[in-house]
Amino acid sequence: MAANNVTSHITNEFNQPLGAVVPDWTGAEFPPHQLMRGWGCRLEPLDPGLHGGPLWQAFSADDGAMWTYLTSGPFADESAMLAWLQQCAAKVDPQFYVIVDEPSGKALGLASYLRIDPAAGSIEVGWLHFSPAMQRTRLSTAAMALMMGRAFALGYRRYEWKCNELNLPSRQAALRLGFSYEGTFRQARVDKGRSRDTAWFSVIDSEWPALAASFEGWLADDNFDGQGRQRLRLSDLTAACHPEGE
Repeated sequence: MAANNVTSHITNEFNQPLGAVVPDWTGAEFPPHQLMRGWGCRLEPLDPGLHGGPLWQAFSADDGAMWTYLTSGPFADESAMLAWLQQCAAKVDPQFYVIVDEPSGKALGLASYLRIDPAAGSIEVGWLHFSPAMQRTRLSTAAMALMMGRAFALGYRRYEWKCNELNLPSRQAALRLGFSYEGTFRQARVDKGRSRDTAWFSVIDSEWPALAASFEGWLADDNFDGQGRQRLRLSDLTAACHPEGE
């Protein structure tokens, strides 16, 4: 389980301030590549043979806009995307999952853990490919809540989200989910021949219990009316989890 930070104002023999004590820290567990399920969402380990066709169908509903800030795609045809999925599935880090809508059984998106560092207790969520049918839905929030919950259950102290600084929907999604903005790394990389500044966000383990309660409350059936409209906004719930002005 994640170790709680202990506030420390101790200085060493040189009168230099030291960081907070992390008692009994032995590192986190590398995430097992296993099914996650909850709130009508299934996160299945990527199997290109099983998921390739359904994902191609789901992603083909997009006009191309979903690929603008992603390092992969768009793909000319299904075989090209399948070849890419096979490369993804062969990796240990990133560790890819397919997001399945449980009631319909449809595969509608991709997500992964990456930059997995058990010794440091740090892990990132990324490679988010949400089809049009999944964008701005209860399913997308459920998938992110499940992945965040597993990471902290495995003992991670820090959960990261990074995106192109120009990708406003991704930045807004991170804040809605309770991540804190930490800053922007200028000219961090070159994607598809273009310079990219990367915005960094994080959630730490001490924030997770309050965020978990926010997700539970928002994803509850009684938070949605007969037309599926939310009664409480997740952004209002997660904003309350952070100190004022953060």
